[in-house]
Amino acid sequence: MAARFDKLFHFHGGLHLPGHKDQSTATPVVPARVPSRLILPLHQHIGQPAEALVKPGDHVLKGQLIGRAEGYVSAGVHASSSGRVVEVAERPVPHPSGLTALCVVIETDGLEQWRERDEPPTDYRTLDPSELRNRIRDAGIVGLGGAGFPTFVKMNPGAGHAIELLIINGAECEPYITCDDMLMRERPADIVTGMTILRHAVGARECVIAVEDNKPQAIAALQREVEAAGDPTVQVVTVPTRYPTGGEKQLIKVLTGREVPSQGLPADIGVVCHNVGTAAAVYRNVMDDQPLVSRFITVTGGGVAQPRNLEVLIGTPIADLVAQCGGYTDTADRLIMGGPMMGFALPDDALPVIKTTNCILVAARAELPAPRTAMPCIRCGECVQVCPANLLPQQLYWYAHAKDFDKIQDYHLFDCIECGCCAQVCPSHIPLVQYYRFAKTEIWAQERERRHADQARRRHEFRLARLERDKQEREQRLRERRKGAPQDTKKAAIQAALERSKAKKAAAGNAPDATAAAAPEPSGDAAEATPKPQSKENA
Repeated sequence: MAARFDKLFHFHGGLHLPGHKDQSTATPVVPARVPSRLILPLHQHIGQPAEALVKPGDHVLKGQLIGRAEGYVSAGVHASSSGRVVEVAERPVPHPSGLTALCVVIETDGLEQWRERDEPPTDYRTLDPSELRNRIRDAGIVGLGGAGFPTFVKMNPGAGHAIELLIINGAECEPYITCDDMLMRERPADIVTGMTILRHAVGARECVIAVEDNKPQAIAALQREVEAAGDPTVQVVTVPTRYPTGGEKQLIKVLTGREVPSQGLPADIGVVCHNVGTAAAVYRNVMDDQPLVSRFITVTGGGVAQPRNLEVLIGTPIADLVAQCGGYTDTADRLIMGGPMMGFALPDDALPVIKTTNCILVAARAELPAPRTAMPCIRCGECVQVCPANLLPQQLYWYAHAKDFDKIQDYHLFDCIECGCCAQVCPSHIPLVQYYRFAKTEIWAQERERRHADQARRRHEFRLARLERDKQEREQRLRERRKGAPQDTKKAAIQAALERSKAKKAAAGNAPDATAAAAPEPSGDAAEATPKPQSKENA
């Protein structure tokens, strides 16, 4: 792998899109106001939801763990401010499905009282990588670029992967979103130090911070920090602005020219990639013992009076952020979490922001027209030309429409990053990404049902085996009891009865006659007076 990245490469497809980024970068980032209530879903990440550790009535401190990571791929959830827990219940959460999730609702006290925090390590390089991973896991840090994958998992590439390159992703390519840009401008030292901590954990030989060329102030700020560090194995690399360069696989292709294998991981080719926001969160945790309780969020669009970036407590209702940005304008039409390409519409502004919220887009009617009626596919092939994953979107659409979920996987459905390039150029206005999301959801549901069925089958087979084992054990015990006893129990009983009868008869034969024993023995005189019988001859 090259050491200087003088030569950059290109990924297939992609689009040049209007940026609309100047709207929210005119003013510095300020902290958002502490809301009266925080709504903290226990599932804000990829993997298993966290397990609630609090109940209504509990008093919590800022940074206190309120949801423990459940399973390996999971992340903890912490109180974003101090206050009292008023509810632990199912509530609506920001998600394309519109479903509910278990949430902890905290009534804040306005004191922002932190839990007790540890002293920072004198040198994080003395910490064992496994200890670092455990710290990051306990801090609930996940990928802040939008995916929400638990960070500590990516910090453990495995014994079979030698990591050559650590990429810090600052290629914020989607229109309207500027939270990473402002983070790189205002806190470059946090990012660079966080990068070195991540590098120590994964053992990377080189590091690169990749930033799109439409962010000159961020590039300059990061370069000053890297130059001050004086490490020749760390570089800031400017990459061309093209959507979706910020995709993990696409950025790796641009920097290295190498392809991540289908259904594979960057670690398979010796690369680990983290977002700039994730690197800053790692720095705050290791150096200041802060879990992930806040993040930079862009509030923008023609439907909000004063677009800007705010540092927001996780769990803050969206309505509070819009109010701090001057409220809605008369042209406000749609509320979207994320950008116009990969974001999703929200039903109302009472929903909270979560760890993966990077943007609240309040679109005016002229900015994002309502979706047009879909027409039949004309097989133009435009979607194939722009797909950055080099897929066949048209075929994926046909199989998703036909609900042929076996066939659609033959066309690498799960390599789709749902960037929306195909839908953007479709002349028939087919909502292609919605079909792909539907197919993925159905396949995941089928997999869950299959796992449950397999588990039920295994339980049934185990029960049958246990019953058979118990039967065999009972028969074995019965055989052992019968061992050494007469084989024919009935004959043995008859023989015993005969023996008892013989014994009784023998006892009766040996006893004196009962009548004789009862008559008195005659005396001598009586014997002589008794006449003796005579025979006929003497008569």
